[in-house]
Amino acid sequence: MKELKEYIDKIIPFAENEVEKFTSLFIEKKIKKNEYFATEGEYSNKLGFLTNGVMRAFFCNSNGNEYTKTFFTKSNFLAAYSSIVTNEKSLINIQAITASTVLVADFKEIVNLYNQYPKIERLGRIFAEQKFAIKEKREIELVTLNATERYQIFRKEHKGLENLIPQYYIASYLGITPTQLSRIRSKITKE
Repeated sequence: MKELKEYIDKIIPFAENEVEKFTSLFIEKKIKKNEYFATEGEYSNKLGFLTNGVMRAFFCNSNGNEYTKTFFTKSNFLAAYSSIVTNEKSLINIQAITASTVLVADFKEIVNLYNQYPKIERLGRIFAEQKFAIKEKREIELVTLNATERYQIFRKEHKGLENLIPQYYIASYLGITPTQLSRIRSKITKE
């Protein structure tokens, strides 16, 4: 819980009773490599905070091709956001790429605290705004930058991650084939 408290304290300072009320909703869960935190087509009500490991959010097209939406690393919130907000079936999968530890809370229990603890609601708003900004930036990069530029941004924003995860996940995240990624990596190492 210490990591969670430190993370939220950087966003908004809480009184001790407020932070305790919020963090008391979370329970530590170990997730094995390849195990799912959320599954496409199922309802999700879980909000997680990753304290250890690497996870990814992805979806599949009708041909079964996977598209990696994002990666989650230590000290990151994760959820099948469209499902927890709309109460509809999840559009994405969230899977552990490595053995991971996640603090998990029922999102509805957090929402129930909003009226009594306005700072918790404010934390949720700030968090949603940050996630939206990240999503907008990523969408723009996908359509305005070439694959090499996207790869360089990936390496900068996710330092060391490429040594922990399969290259085809990175290729999927960048919107390219593994062969294209291999060529880009080869070209960069020669420079």
